[in-house]
Amino acid sequence: MTPRLRFRPQAQTELREARDWYEARLPGLGLEFARAVDGALAVVVRMPDAFPALRPDVRHVVLRRFPYSILYAYERDDIIVLRVHHHRQAPTRWHRRDA
Repeated sequence: MTPRLRFRPQAQTELREARDWYEARLPGLGLEFARAVDGALAVVVRMPDAFPALRPDVRHVVLRRFPYSILYAYERDDIIVLRVHHHRQAPTRWHRRDA
């Protein structure tokens, strides 16, 4: 069975803000960012255990071309996107929020 992909509200907000920021810098770049996220999540859905664990219940996939990681939890039939984390943010910042 293919896991369902769900987003925490914080992750949805971070994704939207990042996409909008890139789009404001260069028309079409926001779409490229969104495609990079979609591509990474497609691989996560197919192979959720393939990416490094940050702690036992949280893994992350690094986007190509963009300085972001997607942090997620894998729970039986669900992949829960916890954060869309920019690499310039403090590495422990995600610990203090939804993750």
